Amino acid sequence: MATITIRNLDDRTKSRLRLRAAQHSRSMEEEARTILRNALAAEAPNAPDLAAAIGARFRALGGVELDIPSREAIRKPPRPAR
Repeated sequence: MATITIRNLDDRTKSRLRLRAAQHSRSMEEEARTILRNALAAEAPNAPDLAAAIGARFRALGGVELDIPSREAIRKPPRPAR
């Protein structure tokens, strides 16, 4: 298990953590672990990628249709002069 140290925690926050821990019959350390565990579990599972975010923004405006040109064969690279 990993260990972290939280420095410069203001007195009010520490006091509130102590009271919250006491209300739940836990140590301050266990209360902090529980708070972190719950906060991280509540995160969005997967954020949309950039293309999806842009599409969603323009969908509200009626969307955007782009003409995609057909692809051509790759040209051969130039040969160095000798």
